[in-house]
Amino acid sequence: MTRECRELSFTTHDGVDLFYRHWPAVGADPKGAVVLLHRGHEHSGRMAHIVDELDLPDHHFFAWDARGHGRSPGRRGHSPSLGHTVRDLESFSLHVADHHAVARKDIAVVAQSVGAVIAATWAHDYAPPIRALVLAAPAFSVKLYVPLARPGLALMRRLRGPFDVNSYVKAKLLTHDPERQATYDTDPLISKAISVDILLQLYEAGERIVADAAAITIPTQVLIAGSDYVVRDGPQHAFHDALGTPDKECRTYPGLFHDILGEAARAPVIADMRRFLVDHFARPRTAIDLTGADRAGYTKIESDRLSAPLSITSAKGAWWSFYRANLRLGGLFSRGIALGHGTGFDSGSTLDYVYRDRAEGKLGIGKTMDRAYLDAIGWKGIRQRKLHVEELIRLGLTRLRDAGQPAHIVDIAAGHGRYVLEALTDASDSIETILLRDYSDINVAAGRALIAEKGLSAIARFEHGDAFDAAALAAINPAPTLAVVSGLYELFADNALVGRSLGGLARAVPEGGYLVYTCQPWHPQLEMIARALTSHRAGQAWVMRRRTQGEMDQLVAAAGFRKIEQRIDQWGIFTVSLAIRESGAPR
Repeated sequence: MTRECRELSFTTHDGVDLFYRHWPAVGADPKGAVVLLHRGHEHSGRMAHIVDELDLPDHHFFAWDARGHGRSPGRRGHSPSLGHTVRDLESFSLHVADHHAVARKDIAVVAQSVGAVIAATWAHDYAPPIRALVLAAPAFSVKLYVPLARPGLALMRRLRGPFDVNSYVKAKLLTHDPERQATYDTDPLISKAISVDILLQLYEAGERIVADAAAITIPTQVLIAGSDYVVRDGPQHAFHDALGTPDKECRTYPGLFHDILGEAARAPVIADMRRFLVDHFARPRTAIDLTGADRAGYTKIESDRLSAPLSITSAKGAWWSFYRANLRLGGLFSRGIALGHGTGFDSGSTLDYVYRDRAEGKLGIGKTMDRAYLDAIGWKGIRQRKLHVEELIRLGLTRLRDAGQPAHIVDIAAGHGRYVLEALTDASDSIETILLRDYSDINVAAGRALIAEKGLSAIARFEHGDAFDAAALAAINPAPTLAVVSGLYELFADNALVGRSLGGLARAVPEGGYLVYTCQPWHPQLEMIARALTSHRAGQAWVMRRRTQGEMDQLVAAAGFRKIEQRIDQWGIFTVSLAIRESGAPR
C-alpha cells in the first residue's frame, strides 16, 4: 500500500464502537469517497489492496470491520440481527458525512458477497442519496449443497436455540491467488463461524431484495464470478434485471471464483469498477423523480393487479373465496377477526386492539385463533412500528428541548391515539400542548377517554379533523413544532392527496420543527390482504399500493422537510422517519 491509512472507530446507533480504516484523499480538492464493505467472515484489511488498485487519488476511501468481524467487537459472526448490521451501515455513512465532510451524494459503495447484500438491503430500505453502488458477487443465495439444509437449519434453530454454522469453503475455492489463499488460512482476524440467525436472515433479505429490486434507483454495477462455488448467479442476474434505475450494468467474468475482488486475474474487474466509479463521480448526481409513481410505476401495476377481481371459477378465485369463508368463520370465535370485519382491518379500532396484543375469544378455541391472528407478521410489524414511532417522537422532543423550542404536538390521524399518548406520558411535564385529530367518531370518543385515563386532560385534546384538508392543517393553533403522521398515507395510493396533506403540515410547522412519518415499502402478505381483508371504507377490499422509501422521502422533501433519522423493523415491512422542517420551504 502506498496511501496513508488511518485506523479509527465510530460509535454506531446502539453505542458500540466499530473499527474502520480511512485512506485520505491525496489531492487538495477531494472529489468524493468510496466505502468498501468486506465479505462475510473477513474484515477491512482484506479489501485494502483495492485502494491502490482503483487508483483514485482524489477520493477518500473508507473500510469498516462489520460488527462481530475483524477488530470490531462482538461474538465472531454474530450481530443482533442482519437489520442491525444494515443500520450500522446507515450510521457509518452518516459518520463519514459528518466527521469527514463528505456529503452522502458524493459517496459510492463497493461491497462484496455478504457485504453486497448488506449494501443492497440498505439501498432498498433506507434509500440513501449516494452516488453509486458496486456489488461484487452478492450473496443473495448461498450454496449450502446439503439437501434441505435451509429448512433443516431453521428447524434446528427452533429446537436447539441459537448456534453457529462453520463455513465449509476452502481458500482454494475462493481465489486462484496462492498468496491470498495462504493469508486466508492464517489470518487470525478471519473467523469461519456465522450465527445461524444471521445466515437464515441473509437468505430472507436476499429473497426480499431480489424480488423488490425495482425499489433501488441508485446507479448500480453488478459483478458476477463465472465459477462461483459459494453463491448462485441466478438471483444476481434477476436482481440486475429488476433494478429500478436505467443506469445499471452487469459483468460476468468466466473462470473467476467467489472472491472476485481478490482473484489472481482481477485486473479486468478492477478496470470495470474504476470506469464505472470515475464515470459517476464525473457527473452530477441526479435522482429519479418518484413522485409520479402512483400514476406509472411497478407498485401501481402491482396494486392494479390486486384490485382486479378474480373469477370464482378459476383456481385462484376459488381459493380466495374459501379463505374468506374461513375468515368469516374465524370471526365467530376470535375477537380480533370479528373487530376487523366490523370496523375494517385497517381501522383505528383494529390497530388499537393489535397494539394491546391481548388475545380474546370465545369457547377456548377463540383465544387460540386470536393469538395466531395477532401473531401474523404484518401485526408484528405494526407493533414494532408503534415502538419506533414512540422512539422518534421522544427523539423529536429531545431535539426541541435542546434547541429551546416549545413542544406543541399534533397527530393528524391518531386513531385512538394510544401510540402518541404512551410516548408522551412520561414527558408530559415538558410538553405545552398535544392535539390529536381523526375523522372517525369512534376514534375521537375512544381517544378522549384514553386522554382522561392517562391523566393528560390539562395539555391534550382530541378533535374531529380531515388529515387531507391542507387549509385546516395550516391553521392549527398553536403551530405544531412536532407533527406525527402514522399509518395514514399507506392507506391512500394518490400522491397528490398525500402531497396536499404534507403541504398543509409544512405551512403549519415552523422552521426547525419536526415531522414523524411512516411508510410501508414492502409487505409479504399483500395479496392475502387485498383478497381477504376489508378496509374501513364501507367494507371495500383493503388493496394497498406500496410506496418505496425513496418515493415517500421525495414527497416529504417536496413539502419542505429533510429526513434525518429512520427506523425499520426486522422484516423490512414498516419504516418510521424523523424529518426537520427546512428554511425556505413552501409555507
